[in-house]
Amino acid sequence: MMASVQLDRVRKVYDNGQVAVHGASFEIADGELMVLVGPSGCGKSTLLRMIAGLEDITDGNLLIGGRRVNDVQPKDRDIAMVFQSYALYPHMTVAENLAFGLKLRGVARAEIDRRVNAAADTLGMTHMLGKLPREMSGGQRQRVALGRALVREPSVFLLDEPLSNLDAKLRHSVRTEIGRLHRQLGATMIYVTHDQVEAMTLGQRIVVLKDGEIQQIDTPMALYEKPANLFVAGFLGSPAMNVLQGSLRVADGLHLVLDNGASLPLSHAFVSDAWLGQRVAVGVRPEHLLPAGIGKPAFEAQVELIEPVGNEVFVNLVYAGQTLVARMPPQRLPEPGETLRVTVEGATPHLFDPDTGLRLP
Repeated sequence: MMASVQLDRVRKVYDNGQVAVHGASFEIADGELMVLVGPSGCGKSTLLRMIAGLEDITDGNLLIGGRRVNDVQPKDRDIAMVFQSYALYPHMTVAENLAFGLKLRGVARAEIDRRVNAAADTLGMTHMLGKLPREMSGGQRQRVALGRALVREPSVFLLDEPLSNLDAKLRHSVRTEIGRLHRQLGATMIYVTHDQVEAMTLGQRIVVLKDGEIQQIDTPMALYEKPANLFVAGFLGSPAMNVLQGSLRVADGLHLVLDNGASLPLSHAFVSDAWLGQRVAVGVRPEHLLPAGIGKPAFEAQVELIEPVGNEVFVNLVYAGQTLVARMPPQRLPEPGETLRVTVEGATPHLFDPDTGLRLP
């Protein structure tokens, strides 16, 4: 039985006065996979631990399945948590590790066997039930940790950076496993990570946090295509969004005039007349910086470094003292130190208030 989770102005203030979470309000729907993402110290793990009951809530209300659980013990909240550390008992087999928590709760032997076998079958671990943790890879151990949560049959799964200890290949494999598991179970899951790729690929919706405050909540592509502020714009996307500051001017198309007088043509951009002549911050995604064809509005940038990564190339550029990164298909490019004619192509640039960082209407 899954459940929704609702946070209503939830705050966390430590005894020393540090505010870890500033009035978080949002709802995770029944069966939704919600990701909490942000840099270290942003409050995402603190939020998860408050939902789990491992941290006290200073103010606000937390509801699971419509029931207020602020003062309910963790064991009575009908949640299961998967931590960054596998925390498996080294002397126990996979089957014993999966069953241990159920034994402590006094679950009948037949029911334990049913749940352990069902979890092992779901995670493709039936052939590993007799193995000890030392006989398994990191990815297999993390699957056992997932299985230990699965046998609880909770209303809500909480996952606190479960892939941080895995190498890149295993992270991809286990991430795929978690996504498949969510689709199969239709489970309510809250997933914490600092990795924006994990957030974008796993989350049905994402909560972006900074310094204990929610910056934006939306679907992955809505966050990518319409970030609410400069922080979200720079945090989601790899390589990060290019951001330049200057004033907007219309002269044979829209241009951003940088502080040093250099002019950057912005093709396809639409902006309110109220912002013409005003200082703005303009964000351009790396994939929208492309080699300029004949007749395209363009600027010449110096190539500083070329990073081929197989199916694409990251080109580090310098224009009028500003650093830019372009993402381009594999092709013949100028050598470092040479110049490249570049155009802003394919999407309207993002405009932000340079003082508040907020997206301009």
